[in-house]
Amino acid sequence: MPAELSPIDKAKSAAAKRAVGFVQDGMRVGLGTGSTAAWMVKALGERVRDEGLRIKGVPTSTRTADLAREEGIEVVTLDEAKWLDLTIDGTDEFDSNLNLIKGGGGALLQEKIVATASDQMIVIADAGKEVSQLGAFPLPIEVIRFGWQTTKALIEELLVSLDVLGQTTTLRMNRTEPYLTDEGNYILDLHLQRIGNARQLALVLNQVPGVVENGLFIDICDIVIIGHGDGKVELRDINAGSVANERVEFAENENVFADLGD
Repeated sequence: MPAELSPIDKAKSAAAKRAVGFVQDGMRVGLGTGSTAAWMVKALGERVRDEGLRIKGVPTSTRTADLAREEGIEVVTLDEAKWLDLTIDGTDEFDSNLNLIKGGGGALLQEKIVATASDQMIVIADAGKEVSQLGAFPLPIEVIRFGWQTTKALIEELLVSLDVLGQTTTLRMNRTEPYLTDEGNYILDLHLQRIGNARQLALVLNQVPGVVENGLFIDICDIVIIGHGDGKVELRDINAGSVANERVEFAENENVFADLGD
C-alpha cells in the first residue's frame, strides 16, 4: 500500500469523505460507479463499520455492488428500495450550472435511473472536472446492439445540424471486442469537443431509434463537492445558490483504488 497518495487521489478522497457526511442513519443511498465513487464507497464503509451506520445501498453497476459488499454495506436493488434519499456519484465533466457528462465508466444508464429516483444527487469531483462548457470529454451514448451501425449513422447525421464543434463517433472497445454495459448494450462515444446546447442535445439524441440513454445529466445534480489535493473541499449547492469551503482530514495511507473510469 502506498505511503503517500497522489494529489488527485487526495482530492478524490477529500471530496468522498465530505460527501458521505450527508448520509444519515436509515437512509437509502444510491452508490455511483467509477474511481471517485470508489473512494466514496470506501468512506461509507468506514462509517458503517466504525459508527454502526445503518443504510441500504443501491449500486449503479456490478462493480460498485461488489465493492459495497466488500465494505460491509447492505446492498439492495432499486425495486426493493423504491425511492432513494440520496445518490452520491462522480462525474467526467461539470459546468457552472452543475450539468454533467457521465458514462466514462460505462454505467450511465443505471447511474441516471438511480440519480433521478433520489431526493438529492451529490456529485464528487476533483477540480480538473470543471469546464466552462461541456464537451471536451467524449459524450457516451448507450445503444442496443441490433443495428448499432445504423444508429451510429443516424446520430452522425443529426450532429451536422446541432451546435457542436466535433462530429466524430466511435464504438467503445474492450481490447479487441466491443465494450458491453451491464445491460449488454454497446456504447458510442461522441467526440464533440464543445456542446453549445446540452439540453437540446440530450433531448434529440434520445429520439434516435436504438439509443437507450445519453450521458448528459441535465438538472439532476443538486450539490457538487470539489476536492483538492491539500484536503480542502468546495461545496456548491445549485438550489441554495451557496458556496462553502471546508477542510477534510484524511489518513496519508488511504488505499488507492485502481482507476475504474468516472
